[in-house]
Amino acid sequence: MNELQSRSQLLRKPPWLKVRPPYNTGECRNIKSTLVELQLHTVCQEAACPNMAECFNNGTATFLILGNICTRNCVYCNVAHGIPAPVDEQEIHRLIDAVHKMSLKYVAVTSVTRDDLPDGGAQAFADCIGDLRKAVPECKIEVLIPDFKGSTSALEKVIAAKPDVINHNMEVVEPMFAQLRPQGNYRLSLKLLSRIAGTPIISKSGFMVGFGEKRAEILRLIDDLVAASCSRLTIGQYQQPTLKHWPVAKYYHPDEFAELKEIADKKGFHYVEAGPLVRSSYHAAQAC
Repeated sequence: MNELQSRSQLLRKPPWLKVRPPYNTGECRNIKSTLVELQLHTVCQEAACPNMAECFNNGTATFLILGNICTRNCVYCNVAHGIPAPVDEQEIHRLIDAVHKMSLKYVAVTSVTRDDLPDGGAQAFADCIGDLRKAVPECKIEVLIPDFKGSTSALEKVIAAKPDVINHNMEVVEPMFAQLRPQGNYRLSLKLLSRIAGTPIISKSGFMVGFGEKRAEILRLIDDLVAASCSRLTIGQYQQPTLKHWPVAKYYHPDEFAELKEIADKKGFHYVEAGPLVRSSYHAAQAC
């Protein structure tokens, strides 16, 4: 038993998380085939998202650019970490081909964290947004960005490209950042969101619960996002990807998520999605 496993016993999943989605439906198979054919990655697959089949069946996916190897190692995340490959300059063209084949009207694009790049990959995001605008002008674009290590110039590149939504996830409450996101910075992330909120672009963030956080810490995070003028929010249940990852301390009941949504709605968020299976891009088009 490793150190993470020893911190708590594994909890049995409650009935509301025991979802057996139809992974082998025609639309789901077609999208998987398209992604393989075009050598593209999705965060849906890399992060083992529980909504993957639902979204694939609806003809949507969150594309993962800049490869599938992250330079950071957050202990809850299932994305592989290590030394990334060089940036693939043709990746955006294959992504655009996929958007056409999937007939998408809303495109979500994220990336692994690339601390190895001078701008953290900001120019790749900007180029992706610009090329998508030219190729599919009717398509709305959401980007889920890393923190760029606090670089203002990197963030400005993304803002200047004018996506419809810029999302940056807080992921966890502040007291647990050091354990769960040791290479991140809570205040730096809030500052980034505040800068986005100062533009015409929709600002969005999200976090998970179930790590062992306290209710007061959740409410404080919601208040901090309100103070940063964040307008869209997602709240979901953490699910341990493998035995090597941080163990689940609690499975929140759907009623508790409903309560958190009500609290956030009353705080003034323009759109809140909260539930056991919610992830940052879940029903993203509805929030725009």
